[in-house]
Amino acid sequence: MPGTSEAAAATAYNGTCGSGYKVIDQARVSSGATIYLTYSSATGNNCVVTILDTFGTKRWLDTYVGRSSDLQIDEDRGYYSQYAGPVFVYAKGTCVIWGGTVEEDDVHRGPDHCG
Repeated sequence: MPGTSEAAAATAYNGTCGSGYKVIDQARVSSGATIYLTYSSATGNNCVVTILDTFGTKRWLDTYVGRSSDLQIDEDRGYYSQYAGPVFVYAKGTCVIWGGTVEEDDVHRGPDHCG
């Protein structure tokens, strides 16, 4: 993937959403994390997790995923040393909004991945 740094490669998706979830998109947070959007075709659920590039120091993290149709959102936020999430939403037949924050650095995506 163009522009992918070594740090991004170091923070590969960790399987936190559970078995059957496949990464369908990701977004870099320039302050040191990757946000992963995953999907389970078995359940119709989307899941998001924000994973820090380096573990150990607690940082303010926020991660969310929601349905664009009715803004039903699941969110996890707090001080974490590894990752925020997982958060889940059933979004079959609609688009998702998703993203996260590391300290003051926000990334927001969607509505996208409709279906």
